[in-house]
Amino acid sequence: MKCRPGSGRHDGGVLLVIGLWCGFIFCGILGDSVEVIELGSKWSITNQNGSLSIANQSLPSGIYSAFGAQVLESYNDINLRWLAYDNWTYTNKFQFDIHHYQRGHINLTFHGIDTIAEIRLNHQLLGRTDNMFVRYSYDVSSILQQENILEVEIVSPVWTALAKAQALDAAQRSVPPACPHERYNGECHMNMLRKMQSSFAWDWGLAAPSMGLWKNVQLEIYEVAVIRDIDVDISRTANGSHWNMHIRCYLDAVGRQNFYGTLILYAVELLDHPVVVDTYTSQPISYLTPIIEFDQAVPTEKVATWWPNGYGDQKLYPLHFTLKAWLGSKGPEVRSKTKSQKSLRVGFRTLELVEVPAPDGLGNTFLFRVNGLEIFMKGSNYIPSHILPENQTNDRIEHLLKSAKEAHMNMLRVWGGGVYESDYFYNLADSLGLLIWQDMMFACAMYPVGEEYLSSVREEVRQNAKRLSHHPSIAIFVTNNENEAALVNDWYHTIYDEERFKAEYRELYVANVIHELKLVSHKSRPQPLVSSPSNGKASAMDNYISENPQDDYYGDVHFYDYLKDGWDPGIYPTPRFASEYGFQSFPSFYSWQRSKNDDDDLAALMNHRQHHPLGSYPIKTLVERHLPLPLPEAENYAEALIYFSQISQAMATKVETELYRSLRDTAHNTMGALYWQLNDVWVAPSWSGIDFYGNWKLLHYWARDFLAPIAIVAQYDKTEDSLNIILICDEPQVDTEGLTVVANKYLWSQLLPRDSINWTVTLRPNGVQYDKVIPIKDLLVEEFNTRNAFLELQLRRRQEVLSRTYFFPSNIAAAVGLEDPGLEYDIASRTCLTTGNVIRNSLSISIQVKRPAVFVYLELLKPYQYLFSENGYMQTTPVHVVYLTFDATSCVRLRKSEIKVLTVNDFMP
Repeated sequence: MKCRPGSGRHDGGVLLVIGLWCGFIFCGILGDSVEVIELGSKWSITNQNGSLSIANQSLPSGIYSAFGAQVLESYNDINLRWLAYDNWTYTNKFQFDIHHYQRGHINLTFHGIDTIAEIRLNHQLLGRTDNMFVRYSYDVSSILQQENILEVEIVSPVWTALAKAQALDAAQRSVPPACPHERYNGECHMNMLRKMQSSFAWDWGLAAPSMGLWKNVQLEIYEVAVIRDIDVDISRTANGSHWNMHIRCYLDAVGRQNFYGTLILYAVELLDHPVVVDTYTSQPISYLTPIIEFDQAVPTEKVATWWPNGYGDQKLYPLHFTLKAWLGSKGPEVRSKTKSQKSLRVGFRTLELVEVPAPDGLGNTFLFRVNGLEIFMKGSNYIPSHILPENQTNDRIEHLLKSAKEAHMNMLRVWGGGVYESDYFYNLADSLGLLIWQDMMFACAMYPVGEEYLSSVREEVRQNAKRLSHHPSIAIFVTNNENEAALVNDWYHTIYDEERFKAEYRELYVANVIHELKLVSHKSRPQPLVSSPSNGKASAMDNYISENPQDDYYGDVHFYDYLKDGWDPGIYPTPRFASEYGFQSFPSFYSWQRSKNDDDDLAALMNHRQHHPLGSYPIKTLVERHLPLPLPEAENYAEALIYFSQISQAMATKVETELYRSLRDTAHNTMGALYWQLNDVWVAPSWSGIDFYGNWKLLHYWARDFLAPIAIVAQYDKTEDSLNIILICDEPQVDTEGLTVVANKYLWSQLLPRDSINWTVTLRPNGVQYDKVIPIKDLLVEEFNTRNAFLELQLRRRQEVLSRTYFFPSNIAAAVGLEDPGLEYDIASRTCLTTGNVIRNSLSISIQVKRPAVFVYLELLKPYQYLFSENGYMQTTPVHVVYLTFDATSCVRLRKSEIKVLTVNDFMP
């Protein structure tokens, strides 16, 4: 049956039928839609010998969340490890009306099994799984009964990985590294399995080798095919009059017969009528490659472009697709399950990775151009929101991504040791304007290249690339994290068989991963990179294994140096793009209290969870360079170390990020800074700016300032003993009237500036203004010297302070005149407002001081996810008000003692 009031030929040569909206809405026959039955509840889980069992479990689910929910507390990363050594069976008993569903096909689809499993339905083997990132579907039409039993037997990833590694060792094809550093307290051979690599432990995370059904399980009932994924490659036409949507609808087909179909596209905000592709009503679709592909033009005037955060709106347009698919050229039969639907949202934008000869004449640029505008990419690296995949909830994701937006980030790198994130993650990134640098899930290891393994990898890449590709937030795909650098620099002692490892590297990433990514190649997205760091497109000249993948003159770099002074901008490289860098800190004191048992020794627990191979030495060394850390035996040592580590991390990351931003318009042409890392998976020493409970560390509070669209930088040049005043402006259009810089000179012993100077400045739109270089000897004269004074520099537009920064001429621990500030604070006001099902608690905290208070730090000592209006700030006025907000189920009456306030002054000898 056809419903088409008119027809015509589309520009791309595909026959299209244009019909009235109502004609399609009411044309269908009731009951012809694909039906999906969720098998999401009433699961039971039992271990291998039957000694442990739990019933009435819902999906998503995992062994740890079912039997070891306390894995993140105390030493339970070790105490509950036995869970990962056992085998477990998920069982679901369900009824099915086989008489009602006598025709069509019934697919049993697992959207995510973690990881090595055997699936049986009614005691018949359906198949075996070996990849956490792959969707598995089975035709169960002939197996279903009135009463059914579905069993998923999942075997230990630890023992499976060991067995695979031993088999490779026996064949003299070992694939290192065998085990992580001993400080990780981790498990071995993560690279043997296609599962979340960091579940075997990392330098920032615990080992919790997960098992379970981490995504939905469904029965899908349909005649022949269903829409699985849709890719929309959006580009501008040559004359600029139209945008073109190159649309690829990927279908899943059951059976081994070619079939027929009609596809309808509804785009109510873009097109006046629906578009019908009916080419395949007479020409069959191949069941081997079931794809419907066509082009659709949209007039430019109908489109508002999509922009990254900070550069414009993120307009998204809904597209709705309806497919009717059937066997036989006579058309679909009445009441057959022929109609499937899928909706998505797209953004219209162009995006290029510009790699051309650089201004300094050395190497190539490496910069992103969006909608014709060169944009400095600023942001962070994203690790999984929870170490247990089944607990990576929408609420956690929303908080992290919105926090990134609040800090003016425009790019996040989804790191290759985690997971391909959920649809919710990428939809939210689209809405927030956060571009995604998407690693494929390979990190810090060599990997096997047996055909069974490669076949699984190819399916993994195909499925996830098709699922993600249409998102305007996806900026680039990269096949691995640091594996080229690891191979070249012999991190895992591969030199003994270097040629084999190089050949295997190219076989995995170039011949397989890159090959599959080409299926979703876009005109509006750069070609994939093979590794990060890498030399970008120049690595092709080296057959994708370069002598120095960290070359400052090409591609991107990862930079860490824990032995030098991170507060000194002179220690950092001058790369084209810095996609990883950072420093560790400890989470807040109260976060530790929440995660430890009452009888746990805090220092011992902190040491246990410190997985850095160098321990906490880098944190302590950097702190001791600048801050008055008490002796370890002092009663306040732990409190000081935690607080000072966050100051030190925030300052070092600020200095490094400001350097990279300042190099934009120099010959170095640095155009990206993504620090490591945004978030945490437990309470532990790490590089994160947001702790496991979702509370911002000082780094994230400060990032809101040092990543701001307009920022003033006071960059110290140790060689010249001078201060470089640099003004950064990301805004493409900016008002330059009435701009001044004010340099306030303070004595450590007194509030308010003792002297100030000011001068007129300008801003360079979407660029950097190198304002002036001032010798320190010209700033600190008369009563001011490097020990007793510090500087505040403000960028103002008339009386409005647009940005401020500070310069400390000597280390703060040696400051002369820095004394007890006489700090007192009060809760000045409270309000409660009901929003949805929570109550937003808001408080204003009045803080009074008599002398300068250094890096005033506030912490809420209650188990809420909270936000202060600022934190770690310099208080140089007698009274300052800080605002606190948090959501709770009631209006909470906080006591003053439940808000901790610290200053560096408190620890001065």
